[in-house]
Amino acid sequence: MRLDELKPPRGAKKKGRRVGRGPGSGRGTTAGRGTKGQKSRSGGGVPPGFEGGQMPLQRRLPKRGFHNPFRKVFAEVNVRDLEVFAPDSVVDEELLRQRGLVKGQFAGVKLLGSGEIDRPLTVKVDRCSAGARQKIEAAGGKVEAV
Repeated sequence: MRLDELKPPRGAKKKGRRVGRGPGSGRGTTAGRGTKGQKSRSGGGVPPGFEGGQMPLQRRLPKRGFHNPFRKVFAEVNVRDLEVFAPDSVVDEELLRQRGLVKGQFAGVKLLGSGEIDRPLTVKVDRCSAGARQKIEAAGGKVEAV
């Protein structure tokens, strides 16, 4: 059997209802839209969030806070995640991505201090918490800022 020979089982594919195809079809003339009104016209209808002229909810609610369009989001990696690397290895963003510890687009990598580590590593990251730096150096490694 080849891919071009595959077929869906009988009855799995139903034809769509053809509305507006004459009075004999049972769905002719108005095509199931009812008679007159905004929703019966072509191109008619109301946009999402429209409340019939009442002030919409998103405009009634008070606005709070501030969204900084220039903020930088850092990928977070914990000390316990570094256990997968061999002792005395140099760990940078590229190696973290290869191991699947960092995925997606970020402004850099921040090392956090959750967990323990027992092997000396040289870690090259953009930012590092004080606790993470302390644990890495206690294990005999060092942290370098990129």
